[in-house]
Amino acid sequence: MGQIREVLPVKILAGLLSRDVSLFETVKLELEKDWGPVDQQSDLMDFKFTRYYEEELGSNLKRLFMSFAGLADPGRLPEMKLFTNYLENKLSVDGRRRVNIDPGYITPARLILATTKDHSHRVYLGRGIYGDLTLIFSQGIFKPLPWTYPDYRSEEYGVYFRRVREICREQLRNSVPIIFKL
Repeated sequence: MGQIREVLPVKILAGLLSRDVSLFETVKLELEKDWGPVDQQSDLMDFKFTRYYEEELGSNLKRLFMSFAGLADPGRLPEMKLFTNYLENKLSVDGRRRVNIDPGYITPARLILATTKDHSHRVYLGRGIYGDLTLIFSQGIFKPLPWTYPDYRSEEYGVYFRRVREICREQLRNSVPIIFKL
């Protein structure tokens, strides 16, 4: 029988997508109330990888990533996704989202995103939320998997994710594992 082991905490992040970049500051402030201060924010990036979101969010979309200070329990991912869904709805107009918020986390080995959509490569986490193994870290870079979204395959995103990974590694050197008791 395997023994329950300590779990290392993770580096929380969120990917924001909208054509109205003024919403990014609003979302940031709301997330900071719940997740703590942002410690690493990406540059504003053009979202040119797919037209999937255009019908709902419009064209000329921009992407912004942010990670949050400190480390967190990876078991919080379902509650984080429920919170970001709440924010998306709160900021909607006439039933249409104006911003898409993708919460997830980085460890030294991987990037996991939360989703409400089931698929063969996703693991159910509870409360209607699935975990999507989006990227794995190997040989000095984040590598995509067959199902990785086109934008998450980009070098532009990879630069940001590697920077957050390094912050995570440094914080893990000084962290305490999460211990589960039965």
